[in-house]
Order: sequence, then structure tokens, then C-alpha cells
Amino acid sequence: MDPSRHSYPPKPLRIRGVPLSMIGPVRMYVCGITPYDVTHLGHAATYIWADAVDRVLRWHGYAVTLARNVTDVDEVLYAEAARRGESATMLATLQRANFEATMATLRVRTPDYNPTASQAIGHILQLVAALLERDAAYESGGSVYARTSGAAARAELDMETALRLSREYHDHPDDPNKEHPLDVAVWVETSPGEASWPSPWGEGRPGWHAECAAMVLSLFGTGVDVHCGGADLAYPHHACEAVLAETATGVSPFARAWVRAGTVSIDGAKMAKSTGNLVLVDDLLRDYPPAAIRLLCLNRHWSDPWSFTRAELDATAATLEQVYSAAAKPGQAGAGLVPSTLLDDLNVPSALELALDEGGQAARTFVELLALS
Repeated sequence: MDPSRHSYPPKPLRIRGVPLSMIGPVRMYVCGITPYDVTHLGHAATYIWADAVDRVLRWHGYAVTLARNVTDVDEVLYAEAARRGESATMLATLQRANFEATMATLRVRTPDYNPTASQAIGHILQLVAALLERDAAYESGGSVYARTSGAAARAELDMETALRLSREYHDHPDDPNKEHPLDVAVWVETSPGEASWPSPWGEGRPGWHAECAAMVLSLFGTGVDVHCGGADLAYPHHACEAVLAETATGVSPFARAWVRAGTVSIDGAKMAKSTGNLVLVDDLLRDYPPAAIRLLCLNRHWSDPWSFTRAELDATAATLEQVYSAAAKPGQAGAGLVPSTLLDDLNVPSALELALDEGGQAARTFVELLALS
């Protein structure tokens, strides 16, 4: 076994300079899927990076408590279900099962907790009530809105960019019931026939940002050590989620470190259903081993945006074979260097270089630690 594994005291993982050394479990939360469509490579990259964080921490002796949510209360899900003529519950159940099967194939570890928005309604109501009590939210037009205009500055965005992203992510900045266009709905009045729950403010459903904030707080208390998600969620979702949680609890920061995986594009366009340029993971798995897809996503800095090409995936598959050949060589040299290198902001490219140069146990450790077998 690698001599650096389970060494005590455990060395800290540094994410953008933030040392994650602590006593007790590492609280880790991953923004999960809205289960309305199949898994594409952009989704997979986010969850593979989150899995890498989890594995590096565990390798070094940390007890990680990992949660990955499912956003099964969302207007996008409801719209897709209506388009298909299916119930939203059935669509969410089937797509969630497909997603989890794909994650298992990619060797993404099953989370300790899989909270769903539909099962967290009580916690969301508590969050909304706390925001109202602190005058950080207000009732208007049958809905409840949180005062989150300051979240744009938190994300270092100008007003024009924040408004564009607010529209893109269905936060409806032109809603006349809002005091400020960048306020977000935390409880939404629903129309007859839509999924709804009773509340002190009338029948309705929760807003997206309130869902994640409430799920984190209900599982981990006042915050988390590592919060993972896609880079495209930085605003409005992550910024508003943090503002809601910190305002409700009075404790900051909500997250000690953020790992937002860089967006994946094709020919300069972000991979997304709305642009129709999806690369589906299940399609790639017909031609490539899961380890090659994992290494493709990991062999870069986690925050870097990147563009997918089949040529790069072919080259990655060839590199993986070189790692396997190096791992077949005898020797223990450099065995501890690979995990130590990964503690420096998850530096996979440097760890890969070490594995290929040293071979033997260094390469075997690289394969085992990043689940590339």
C-alpha cells in the first residue's frame, strides 16, 4: 500500500489556496441534476471532479460526508414532462435511474446522502420563514422573494451580465412583483394543476436557489467545507444560495471552498440541451472505456473551460494505456509523490507526469486513487 495513505495527521488539501485540514468529517455537497434529460459530458465532468475531490480526501485519511442533491422540483422539469405528455414524477424517476447507472459506470462513488427537493419542502419552509423574520425576504403577488441583489457583486458581475444570467436561468428579472430585478423567488405561487405544497403564504412550490440552500443546511448545519458544481452555476445559483444560507443562519462563509468544474464546449459553444450540441456519455461509453472518459475530464485544471474533440479523447485513451504499461513495471520510487501532488489544488496533470516518469507504484497509485482501472 502507498505509504502516504492514511498518514496522520492528514495533510491538507488546498483548493485555490484554502487549506482543508480539519478535525472530524469533511462536509461536501455537490449540486446534482435536474432529472429531465440524459447525461451529457458537461454533467459528467462536474461529477467526476467532485469524485476526485472525495477520493483525494479519503486517501489522505479524511472522513468525508458527501451529499449530492436531485432537483426534482423545477419549472424546466415540469415543462419537459408536459412536452412529453408524462408525469413529472415518472420522468424524474426514470432519468434519475439512468443518471445513477451512468455515474456507476464512470466509477463515481455513490454519495452518502441523495436529498431531493420534493422531500425537503419542510426545510425549505423553515428557510423562507427565517428569511422573512430577518426582513431579508418579502411577500408579493402570492410569492415570496428574497433580497439577493447583492449576490451579483459577490460574484463580481456588472448589472448587465447579472440580468442576462438571471433571464437565462429562469429567475425572471422582469417580474413586476419584485422590489429589485435581481431578487429571487424562494416560494412561488403556482397555477391550478401544477405541483404545489401548502405553506403559510399559500399553495406553491420552492424556488431553485432556496432548495439547495435548505438541503445543505438540513444535512450539514450552517455550511459545508467543499461545495462542488459546474462553473456555469456560479451566478445566479451559487451566489444566491450562499446569500440565502448566510442570511438565514447568520454564519459565514457558507462554503469554505468552491470547486466549480470548467464548462465543456464544442466548436466554441457551451454544451447544453438548449444549443443542441450534446455529447452523450452513454454514446461515448460504446467506444471508449470509462477510465478514458474520466482521465479526459481530469487531465487539466478543474476550473479551466475546455472544448471536446474525439481526437483528444483518442489521445487520452492512448495515454491511459501508457499509464497501465508504466504501472506494470516494478519499483516503489515516487509512490508518495502522486497523492501529495494532488493535494496542491488537485493537480492531475502533474500527478500524471509523475506516474509516467516514475512508473511502478507511482503509476499504480495514480490509477487507484483516481479510479482509472
